[in-house]
Amino acid sequence: MRTITTLLFFVLFSSVTTAQDYALEQLENSPRHHEWVTIESSGRTMHNFVVYPEVADDAIVVIVIHENRGLNDWARSFADQLAGQGFIAIAPDLISNTVNGYEKTTDFPSSDDARSAIYGLDPDNVTADLKAVLAYAQNIEAGNGTIAVAGFCWGGSQSFRFATNSGDAIKAALVFYGTGPGNDAEYAQIKVPVYGFYGGNDNRVNSTIEASEAAMNKYDKIYEYEIYEGAGHAFMRSGDDPDAAMDNPNKVARNKSWERLTQILNNL
Repeated sequence: MRTITTLLFFVLFSSVTTAQDYALEQLENSPRHHEWVTIESSGRTMHNFVVYPEVADDAIVVIVIHENRGLNDWARSFADQLAGQGFIAIAPDLISNTVNGYEKTTDFPSSDDARSAIYGLDPDNVTADLKAVLAYAQNIEAGNGTIAVAGFCWGGSQSFRFATNSGDAIKAALVFYGTGPGNDAEYAQIKVPVYGFYGGNDNRVNSTIEASEAAMNKYDKIYEYEIYEGAGHAFMRSGDDPDAAMDNPNKVARNKSWERLTQILNNL
């Protein structure tokens, strides 16, 4: 019985490990230039993962806001894949040095601990951090002056929120399965188009779309979104798994979202 239990644990552990390893493997095999840069914000040093595309001309810069588990390997892999499409990606680790003893997301004992740190962040500090990243992005020599923001889950909500307090310094906010601002008046401050990407099987988030759409229409703002049938929350991450079947709804949504994402960015 003990042998069977041990074997079962090994199989389950191996499966989970493999599922987490594909993003790291993608990063390690990437031909693109990666670097970590530090930015002083909110009274501490914030770490940021930056990836440059292999292109001859100056490129659009995209600020990538991670999910509620922090800047993990998948978030960095997304940034790298985005650079693979010709864009400069900068992904701030918004919980870096926010808890004593944990310099980066990867230093937290578990993703649950990282999530607790995320939900302990002061919203005003998050805004200050993103504005500091924006200032850095504006001064990247290889950038062409056009900056967009894209975020996932918690980061998707932060992308929508950043559109309310960044003026016209960004050109677009891309919201992946994130909710809109809770205060109707905040929508009036938005000066850029907001593009939403949602999974059909994500009612918690999707139940907020109608209110966001009404507010955006009320203030004559651009809000365009797609809902991908059968896809769940976090489909960009789960659909990124190379072992996922091509007809898996999350994989389909992920691939369609990449097409739409790059088209939007290329038209800014």
